[in-house]
Amino acid sequence: MAEAHWYVVHTYSGYENKVKANIDKAIENRHLEEQILEVRVPMQDVVELKNGAKKQVQKKMFPGYVLINMVMNDDTWYVVRNTRGVTGFVGPGSKPVPLTDAEMRPLGIKSDNIVVDFDEGDTVVVIGGVWKDTIGVIQRMDHGKQICTINVDLFGRETPVEISFSDVKKMN
Repeated sequence: MAEAHWYVVHTYSGYENKVKANIDKAIENRHLEEQILEVRVPMQDVVELKNGAKKQVQKKMFPGYVLINMVMNDDTWYVVRNTRGVTGFVGPGSKPVPLTDAEMRPLGIKSDNIVVDFDEGDTVVVIGGVWKDTIGVIQRMDHGKQICTINVDLFGRETPVEISFSDVKKMN
């Protein structure tokens, strides 16, 4: 079976939840549960100030867009593309382009869990990215986003930096 990837679908503004519901219904009706795995409208918590009172509300991170984790084939493409409210996939022409791991990480979507052999308080060396070859002590770990916060020496000061689990290695 082909591998599932995350794709972005453009919708009419304000129709994101309706499109999600329509795709979910189509998945159920056409028995595509094995091919279209998840449909998401990414939300974020925002504090609004109305009439002098702070209120926490959820807002869409990307108005006009819906994320879909699916196996791309003619059937799934047709079902999603012809869902009411969908204007098309994001990509050049009519060719959908899957999101990369780097694009999904800030959304809190992880493709697979990285098993790590380090924990808070351990000394690690950065093996990739901007801070390559930097040594630091892990202050905090976020297993959901698969990042750890380490303190690095920057201009003579201890500065916290977030690094992906895949870019650090425990020192012996």
